[in-house]
Amino acid sequence: MVIFMKYLIVIEDGASDYPIDSLEGKTPLKVANKPALDRIAREGKCGLIQNVPSTLPPGSDVANMSIFGYDPLEYYTGRGPLEAASMGVKVNDGDVIFRCNTITEKDGDIVSSNAGHITSEEAKILIEDLDDYFHEKYPDFKGKFYPGISYRHLFVYNDSDLTNLDTIGVVPPHDIVGENIKENLFIDEDFDSDSPEVELIKKISYESQEFLENHPVNQKRAEEGKEIANMVWLWGQGTMPAMPSLKETYNLNGAVITGVDLINGLGVCSESDIIEVPGATGFFDTDYKAKGEYAIEALKNHDVLFIHVEAPDEAGHAGEIEEKIKAIESIDKYIIAPVFEYLESQGDFKVAVLPDHPTPIDVRTHTRDMVPVAIYDSTDVENADSVQVYDEDSVKDGALSELVGCNLLNILLDNE
Repeated sequence: MVIFMKYLIVIEDGASDYPIDSLEGKTPLKVANKPALDRIAREGKCGLIQNVPSTLPPGSDVANMSIFGYDPLEYYTGRGPLEAASMGVKVNDGDVIFRCNTITEKDGDIVSSNAGHITSEEAKILIEDLDDYFHEKYPDFKGKFYPGISYRHLFVYNDSDLTNLDTIGVVPPHDIVGENIKENLFIDEDFDSDSPEVELIKKISYESQEFLENHPVNQKRAEEGKEIANMVWLWGQGTMPAMPSLKETYNLNGAVITGVDLINGLGVCSESDIIEVPGATGFFDTDYKAKGEYAIEALKNHDVLFIHVEAPDEAGHAGEIEEKIKAIESIDKYIIAPVFEYLESQGDFKVAVLPDHPTPIDVRTHTRDMVPVAIYDSTDVENADSVQVYDEDSVKDGALSELVGCNLLNILLDNE
């Protein structure tokens, strides 16, 4: 197949929401000023898309794997392995890779799933010292901690005796903020709480607290009135997935722009190019304008570009309505609008905009609801449907009806 046009996929992580009382029953997508996105809806085709299969958790790993064109039911093994791919962590056969959050514990509860968005520099010291602590105390310790960005790190463990370590349903920390740690037991109800796998996770978590509580980095943070990173939380584990390349599967030369290791990991596993953008943080302060500028450059020599923005999701987890609206508006102004204008000047192109999953303000975590999707085809504007604006309800009247996430690329390529 010869590629005659450019493809842009914009992922507004967690942007979809439920009606909010303080917004007079509207959602952030309904009240946000987003002329570029509304134009895509008005001149394109809209619908709803299900990125999370019913048997898998509604995480960004599962949902974005779908958007990248890979069926999670076939390829998903866990979040940790994707982040390891992004970070360049070398793994061996049998390695189980965990996502490792630095969290804040107080009086037995999880106060923060991100330790107040601790800096990467502070966290690096904590994680490296924690790794030294376990190896000095237990010379035969079979695990290793790898520092990442802010509160997002990795833990890799290899023990052939712990055959179920990669299948234990560890609860993501952002799902239980404000709840008691012991009551959640780190696992779901399908596993024996006395199994050696569960005991390992508990041991690492509680011993990390003993070590980190009075660490100099945390003492300094406490003096500055900041939340301390006094515990690690292991979750999202699995073994490395065997994914074919984007080129092999779709004959597309792909690129990825994001501030999140998980999404970069999908790029690495699909053999797409990772576009490093200065100021791309994966938080409210991400540099939207830089992402738009780098996107234009990336499209000059790539067939398909995935642009992922984490800020709406972070706002949903934090319950920050205004930040969520601001993020949606910033994506529209600094990313969608200028990149769309560039593509218009170059030739034929298609643009798809969608969240990966909802992260509702009132729920503060991911849900598996279908999300709105809008697709613009520069060669088919005359067949636009009747949808005039982009939001959770308006798209229901669109021509696309209901889609399955892992089919999105095939739909853009007219393979379905």
